[in-house]
Amino acid sequence: MKSQNPNLQFGTCSWNYDSWAGLVYAKKAPYSAAYLKEYSAKYDTVEVDSWFYKIPDPEDALEYRLQTPDGFTFACKLPESLSLTHERSRDKTAPLVPNPTFLSTDLYAQFLEATKELSPRIFLLELEFEYLNKQKMPGIDSFMKSVERFVNELETSRVGRPVPLAIETRNGNYLTREYFRFLKDHDIAHVFSEKLYMPHIYEVYEKVGDLIGERVAIRLLGGDRKEIEEKTKGNWNEIVDPKPDLANVADMISDLANGSRLVKVYLNNHYEGSAPKSIERLEALLGEKSGIQKNSSSKI
Repeated sequence: MKSQNPNLQFGTCSWNYDSWAGLVYAKKAPYSAAYLKEYSAKYDTVEVDSWFYKIPDPEDALEYRLQTPDGFTFACKLPESLSLTHERSRDKTAPLVPNPTFLSTDLYAQFLEATKELSPRIFLLELEFEYLNKQKMPGIDSFMKSVERFVNELETSRVGRPVPLAIETRNGNYLTREYFRFLKDHDIAHVFSEKLYMPHIYEVYEKVGDLIGERVAIRLLGGDRKEIEEKTKGNWNEIVDPKPDLANVADMISDLANGSRLVKVYLNNHYEGSAPKSIERLEALLGEKSGIQKNSSSKI
């Protein structure tokens, strides 16, 4: 069901799941993009996480646009090679080697060129960072300086910032008021990530809600992936781990979307076992909250 609030949309983290047949899709599709037409009849937005692993083919971006209606939006992960501070090595004892494409404006420009057919539909381009220990990043000040250098180089180059930028950090200690003020000052959206080892998103929001910009992405990712995969056996069509604090998440979403701010919520199957059914649970809670508000208003 599509949200009645024009400022709030629900979608999923990826969409290529055969086990959603009978839940979202009428039947299995032969390839990933073939699901999008049916998906976009039910939801208004989706997160593309596969581009985290490579710059996409321009033909893929074009097909995504053609398979979805006007008004449908995409949150797209930028390639990991942009956000990785050091190159990965199979030898964990080897010295860290700096990644030459870390926050590279040239690589960012390549991504923009590859996705230009989809550009008007992109809600946010997401820079997802791994957990940064002291060896990879001395601290939050160094992190903010690196991001500031990147956005300044974009704005003074031919590349520019034609699509809104967002950051998802895995460092809970970075989530300070200073950091959120930095994001707002540089017109960078924060991606609220409900994930193992991170503080609950509604706890973060209570502390920094007044510093949130006009675009917000919320990613509900869940806890131990192996544990929930054992429970589901790869069938993502039932809730197997209902979150007891879902009402807290719903309250946060309601508060964020109560105004001019654009809020997109992306559910992962690993959150509770089935992203589509988690969306139904959240929508029901938001509906109850809206009903309570209406009843309260009518008594005034």
